[in-house]
Amino acid sequence: MKSFKYVVYQEDKYFVSQCLNVDVSSFGETAQAAIDNLKEAVELYFEDENFDQFYIPIGEMFIGEAQINA
Repeated sequence: MKSFKYVVYQEDKYFVSQCLNVDVSSFGETAQAAIDNLKEAVELYFEDENFDQFYIPIGEMFIGEAQINA
């Protein structure tokens, strides 16, 4: 069993879920739908026998927001 970390954010009317361990993302009309769809997409990704070469283990993580003058 593999675990993975993800973030979910809203983009227009959809929620986007992005896996942080591998370059896989999905979306849904609700946050939970986006997460469920991401789980399915990541499971399909992990079916590839070479997925370990692209898997990045992630320890503790933080999500923040900052402002810049731009």
